[in-house]
Amino acid sequence: MTEKTIPLLPCRTQLIRPVVDFYTALGFGTTYLQTSPYAYAVVERGAIELQFYGMKEYDPAASHSGCYVLTEDVDGLHTAFRAGLKAAYGRIPTRGLPRIGPLKDMSYGVRQFLMTDPTGNTIRIGQPTSDDPSHRPAPKETFARALHMADLFADSKQDLPGAARIIDRVLNLEDEHPTPVQRLRLLVLRGDIAQRLGGTEPARELLEEAAAVELTDEERRSVDDDLVRLRELLG
Repeated sequence: MTEKTIPLLPCRTQLIRPVVDFYTALGFGTTYLQTSPYAYAVVERGAIELQFYGMKEYDPAASHSGCYVLTEDVDGLHTAFRAGLKAAYGRIPTRGLPRIGPLKDMSYGVRQFLMTDPTGNTIRIGQPTSDDPSHRPAPKETFARALHMADLFADSKQDLPGAARIIDRVLNLEDEHPTPVQRLRLLVLRGDIAQRLGGTEPARELLEEAAAVELTDEERRSVDDDLVRLRELLG
C-alpha cells in the first residue's frame, strides 16, 4: 500500500482565486476549483498537491499555517518560482503577501527557502544537505549561535523583531568580534529583516555596511547566497 499526505490549508474565502493565481505562477496546475457553496481549491505540481478551504473571517496577516516540501532540487525550484512570480507580478515579491524568501543553507543541515501565498500560508521548500537526519544542536560559538537563532526566529517562528534583537545584541558586543564572514551574514540578515519590517533607511545603512566588509576570494565563495541576497536587497 502507498500512502500520500495532502496538506489542507486555510484560505480567506475572498482570496481563493488570487491563491490559485499565485500557485499557477509557480507552475502548479489547478485540478479543482469552486467558489460556491463554499470556496475550495486543489493545485498540483508534480508530486506536490495542496488543497485550500475557504474561511470568511480568516486573517492572512495572523496566519501560522503551512507545510514543508522536501525536494532533490531546491535551487532549481527557487529559480523557477522566482521567474514565475516575476512574470506574473512584474517583480519578485519579497515583502508582504505574497512573498518568496532567499535560499539559505541552514545550520541544522537543510538548504531551504520559504514562500508565503496571498492568504498567509507559508510553504517551506528544503533539501537535506547531510545524510544525518537528526536535528543538529545549536552552535556554541557566540556569532555562529546568533546566526543560527536569528534564522530560526526569522523563518521558523516568523518573529522578525526577535531575530533583530538577537543580531543587534551580538553586533554591539565590545569584548568579542565576528569574523568577516560572520559579520557580513549578520548584517545581510539584519538588513533583510529591517527592510521586511519597513525600516527603509536603517536597512540601507546595514546593507551598505555589509557590502563594505572585505573578504578573500575563498570567503566570498562561502557566502555566495548571502552576496546574491545582498545585491537583490540593494537593488
